[in-house]
Amino acid sequence: MAGNSFGNIFKITTFGESHGEALGGIIDGCPAGIKINFEEIQKEMQRRKPGQSAIVTQRKEEDEVQFLSGIFEGKSTGTPIGFIVPNTNQKSDDYSHIKDTYRPSHADYVYEKKYGFRDYRGGGRSSARETASRVVAGAVAKQIIPDIKITAFVSSVGDIFLNAPYQDLDFSLIETNAVRCPDLATAQKMETFIKEVKKQGDSVGGTITCVIQNVPIGLGEPVFDKLHAELGKAMLSINAVHGFEYGSGFCGAKMKGSEHNDSYNDDGTTRTNLSGGIQGGISNGMDIYFRVAFKPVATLLQKQEVLTNEGTLVEQQGKGRHDPCVLPRAVPIVEAMAALVMADYYLLNKLYQ
Repeated sequence: MAGNSFGNIFKITTFGESHGEALGGIIDGCPAGIKINFEEIQKEMQRRKPGQSAIVTQRKEEDEVQFLSGIFEGKSTGTPIGFIVPNTNQKSDDYSHIKDTYRPSHADYVYEKKYGFRDYRGGGRSSARETASRVVAGAVAKQIIPDIKITAFVSSVGDIFLNAPYQDLDFSLIETNAVRCPDLATAQKMETFIKEVKKQGDSVGGTITCVIQNVPIGLGEPVFDKLHAELGKAMLSINAVHGFEYGSGFCGAKMKGSEHNDSYNDDGTTRTNLSGGIQGGISNGMDIYFRVAFKPVATLLQKQEVLTNEGTLVEQQGKGRHDPCVLPRAVPIVEAMAALVMADYYLLNKLYQ
């Protein structure tokens, strides 16, 4: 199986399955001498872990990271950083009923057709639990670029939208509610809706907005390695992501150039930022902001028609512990993937200077 690594200089390779002994990864390219804050890494893992509220999967995992190499006396040595995150609360029998069936809109079918075999326990390698390793690496990446601030939050759930520009939001409110929305009134509506959907045995999608601030000018390349292209790849690699837009995004397609152009100030900043902090694939020093769309979870705790490995259609009801909405737990994942890209391009920029 290919495609288990991400990055150029700062590179993460992940391993493990949802119901295996452990997940883990190897971080390569971390500069020597970086002071590693283990508490911050574990804090990020707590934000992603299952069982943290009533509106996410009730699987109980502490997700405690164990570092095996690449760190000595609290600092990176410049050698590969190896780590594992043990799985301690698997209930593999919850998935025995899908051993011979394929859930609609899930990776089950294509995974088995491609490899001729699949680990049906929680999705195996295609499970979103793999993202635990990304959050570890992203937390390390953030410590390489401490001046760059990366903030993500839930901006919509179903048809409930947070209708306010990010500049008007209080980011300190993000971690004060289970949904991770920086507007408490909207957060309450979202949480109520997710609970209603959960009672119905259904699932719901939405969007996460990410803002990257204090970005230096010059990150990214003008042809194939555009900064926004790498951010797009990073976000689209996250389970359940179906869309990515930065800056004005699809709204910009409806505008005239005279409306969309970001006029300059004398110091090179711009009066508007419809470019989303990136011009020609290169950061311009303004805030980078983008939005990521997540589809509803494919596994439903209600009856739906599924395909068997014998080619027949049968009715089946999902079992086990699943997120009715992935968005609250996906916020730190979005931040982690953004941090991987920014740290990688920061190091690439230093290399070519």
